[in-house]
Amino acid sequence: MPELMEAVSAYAVRILDGLDDRPAARVPVRPEPAPLPGAGIGLERAMEVFATRWEPGFAAGPGPRYLGFVTGGATPAALAGDWLTGTLDQNPTSGLDSLAPDLERETVTWLRDLFGLPREHEGVFVSGATMSNLAGLAIAREWLGEVRGVSVAEEGTAALGPVTVLSGSPHSSVAKALSVLGLGRSAIRRVGVLPGREAVDVDLLARELERLDRLGGAPAIVVANAGTVNTVDFDDLRAIAALRERHPFWLHVDAAFGAFAALSAGHAHLVAGLGEADSVCVDLHKWLNVPYDSAVQFTRRRNLQVRVFRNAAAYLTPLGEDPDFVHLTPENSRRLRALPAWFTLAAYGREGHAEIVRRDIDLAAGLGERIAAMPAYRLLAPVRLNVVCFTLASTPDRIDEVADAVTGSGEAFLTTTVHDGVPALRAAFSNWRTTEADVDRVAKILAEAAPRP
Repeated sequence: MPELMEAVSAYAVRILDGLDDRPAARVPVRPEPAPLPGAGIGLERAMEVFATRWEPGFAAGPGPRYLGFVTGGATPAALAGDWLTGTLDQNPTSGLDSLAPDLERETVTWLRDLFGLPREHEGVFVSGATMSNLAGLAIAREWLGEVRGVSVAEEGTAALGPVTVLSGSPHSSVAKALSVLGLGRSAIRRVGVLPGREAVDVDLLARELERLDRLGGAPAIVVANAGTVNTVDFDDLRAIAALRERHPFWLHVDAAFGAFAALSAGHAHLVAGLGEADSVCVDLHKWLNVPYDSAVQFTRRRNLQVRVFRNAAAYLTPLGEDPDFVHLTPENSRRLRALPAWFTLAAYGREGHAEIVRRDIDLAAGLGERIAAMPAYRLLAPVRLNVVCFTLASTPDRIDEVADAVTGSGEAFLTTTVHDGVPALRAAFSNWRTTEADVDRVAKILAEAAPRP
């Protein structure tokens, strides 16, 4: 065992050392399926087969120029925590057998402090922003039932009746969550946004809430955004929360990566009012730079969360004042996702992670300036935080050609999108490894990839 683990460790280190030379992304070429080995080939041989058949086709996802989606790398401490997560192989959903759940509770408290949330917010680890949004909206659904005098957890969504979810620029995962929760994608009612923005127009939101009141409908769910996916725009969270003085509603904030603005003195105002939300989604395998999969879900109403997700079985602990995690998420069993987060927070602290956030913000601004200076391109929005959204100046419909050329070069990976009807590219900075030299390389390949007339 020690020799085999040392060989795996050495292989992993070689991969990490080679990230700068590995193509940022690859156009997948699917190999022919291989039959399941009968007797098995052993770990050493399996590693050799993987190294020749599969590993060369993997992207440099943890690398400094993988700017697609919003993908962090894994800090050395987070990677160490992830290795130990697999080694210790704890299931933290029950407190019957180890301290693993208590380590998760401590990590959640650290994260709550990192984002400046009040003590009333209690949290739990989930797999990603989609599941965090789903959990938050499930709690919101139960709150709607409480207002209407029913328990959706006991009686089902049919007892609830129609539900209205108001949002200016909801992430696609919100619609997915509403589908899973039985509320339906059609429950979303898009509210107008500010001119040239993705942030909701709070006056229009107030009118929608007033209209619902006049119709005698039940309170709504409002999904606010702290960092939209295309332009990292922020709703005015304080102004939205203030509307509850006139209209009762559940305020869920999708702050998947925007919550990290709290770590930058010049940008913390963007998340002012985050603590006034009823539930909050934060993704950690983005800007916390921990490995997939990892996110956290916060809420003020843990009692409703327990009502939704409680799991009654003779072999489980009973509900108490501090419920086990088995009673708080859809999963009965899962890995100790908190351990990589605990390691990276312990190793680098608030200031270490704030430095990553500030540096990525500066790098995004720098790339934005470089792109704005290129005649072939134009920015589609100001670079507000860590995402640069841009398109071709004269032929936006050819932006896919640019994306393919950049990916094919191996120099960088950027994802396509559509912003305000215009095909575009997004460069998202959230990796601790990225430097000015990487921005130079990305700018160079973008200049070379611009289609010729």
